[in-house]
Amino acid sequence: MTTPPRAVLRITCQDRPGLVSEVSGLLFKLGLNIHHADQHLDAEANLFFQRIEFPVPDGWDRVREDLTQALGRLGMQYSLRILTERLRVAVLISKHPHCGLDILDRHRTGELQCEVPVVISNHADLGPEISRRGYTFVHEAIAGNKVDQERRILARLAEERIDLVVLARYMQILTGAFVAAHPNRIINIHHSFLPAFAGAEPYRQAFRKGVKLVGATSHYVTEQLDEGPIIAQGVTRVSHRDTVQDMERKGRDLERVVLAEAVRCHLEDRIIAYGHKTVVFE
Repeated sequence: MTTPPRAVLRITCQDRPGLVSEVSGLLFKLGLNIHHADQHLDAEANLFFQRIEFPVPDGWDRVREDLTQALGRLGMQYSLRILTERLRVAVLISKHPHCGLDILDRHRTGELQCEVPVVISNHADLGPEISRRGYTFVHEAIAGNKVDQERRILARLAEERIDLVVLARYMQILTGAFVAAHPNRIINIHHSFLPAFAGAEPYRQAFRKGVKLVGATSHYVTEQLDEGPIIAQGVTRVSHRDTVQDMERKGRDLERVVLAEAVRCHLEDRIIAYGHKTVVFE
């Protein structure tokens, strides 16, 4: 028996009594069978968030139109997507291979359900390794003109109809124009437990502070460096015996896992970003 594809509805609105009943009643009237639902209330902001999964019914186009019109009348911000409609992801890397290759390997094995039409780098070093895995590799050197380089990358992203950009240790600060072109659709991995040790060389910063934990943080990119809404984080222990290189070695595993988790959550529509924060549904 074939399992029907699932649709995901995400809702954001001002909190008020009866919202859960209101939304579930609406879906019931439209003949939609809720398989999973989760919600969250930010009491300080008075904001209600909900994520609902349900099988896609026959006559989906009509049902979708009725549902979106009803949600609009209720004054709700929403997104609605069938999960089999895979997002198109571009991976941007520099010289550090671990995060980028890990994302590609998880994609190849089916763990990350998406399309990866292009991998872009400001260095040519990893081209043979990425091409060997069957991916299209594009080398876009900065060559002293970052504005032109970003313009070429943005043109390629538009040509490939990219839905999500993953910065897999892409060691460049993006301009405001680049970020504005993909709001809440650029995910970065920063090799520290933000907000601690933002900016360059965070492991060296941590070593100088004598910390006993180092971490990794995946977040959406905004114009403010390393201050975008946080999606996932992880930490591991270090000691006084660890050098900067030891911290980097221990941190690499964290970086892989934390970035992959953030990308997976985005691909499955589990994240709602608002202000400087996110709601990440399990």
